[in-house]
Amino acid sequence: MATSLPTEEEVLGYIKRLSNWGRWGSDDQLGTLNLITPEKRRQAAALVRDGVTVPCAWPIVAAAAADVTSQPMHLMLSSGESAHNQGPTPPGSLQGVSDFFGLVFHGHTITHVDALSHIFYNGKMYNGKPANLITTAQGATYHSIEAVAGGIVSRGVLLDIARLRGVDWLERGESILPDEMEAAEAAQGVRVEEGDVLLVRTGHLPRRDREGPKPLAMGRPGLHAACLPWLRERGVAMLGADMANDVSPSGYEALQQPIHQIGIPAMGLWLLDNCNLEALSQACAERRRWEFMIAMAPLRIRYGTGSPVTPIAIF
Repeated sequence: MATSLPTEEEVLGYIKRLSNWGRWGSDDQLGTLNLITPEKRRQAAALVRDGVTVPCAWPIVAAAAADVTSQPMHLMLSSGESAHNQGPTPPGSLQGVSDFFGLVFHGHTITHVDALSHIFYNGKMYNGKPANLITTAQGATYHSIEAVAGGIVSRGVLLDIARLRGVDWLERGESILPDEMEAAEAAQGVRVEEGDVLLVRTGHLPRRDREGPKPLAMGRPGLHAACLPWLRERGVAMLGADMANDVSPSGYEALQQPIHQIGIPAMGLWLLDNCNLEALSQACAERRRWEFMIAMAPLRIRYGTGSPVTPIAIF
């Protein structure tokens, strides 16, 4: 039976209904990552059988494109060209290169983790902390990415919605609903459990590679707001997808990105945007196994609102 779509009023009601404020204490900064227990990490480690790693990130490219909101900067401070032209050097002399990289990782083309400071609702962050704790002078003085300085390691589960539908990719603006998530579980012989890092594949990258980058206003596939109660019920610790998680357009006037706007400030749900899930999909299909250990180490950016990251699936 297809999931009926919630009204905008019902979705706005999720802010209170699905709230995790106070669940792990008034000063909690981990949100749903509290669900990744030592036992959960041991369960994840037991999934490593082949010793094979699969990276799940986009390459960071210092180039403009239709879907790049802020172009990364890559500047070489020194290069090998001068060393090559110098010819022989005295024994023991030091030669090398250095470069500078700068980027805005919040966007649609860089794989990144959103810290719980990234999104507010009515001037409040997760756990009711005021938005003014994010300052122009310093950044995220509360709910910084530093909260996950120890890294994130858990059981990962890939739900391959494009494979389930038998298509190369979902069309722009197509929504993923809870019943389809459960259909993918049944087809793949896996179940999303408490403390899991859930990854959802739409096939966005193959389409981008074939057709080229398209303006964001054209829309993108993604999870519908109706998935939010399902994510909380299952106890998902982190949600990731091969785009920025939310379907666009969302179908609601008041909430353009409800997975972000409710998931982060109300639920304390950690989001992993813009993964590359193509090699992972192939690795899972070859093994007929859609669970794996997943590990990532966000940069320890003082007062950062998130971090670029390369999630690694380990089989």
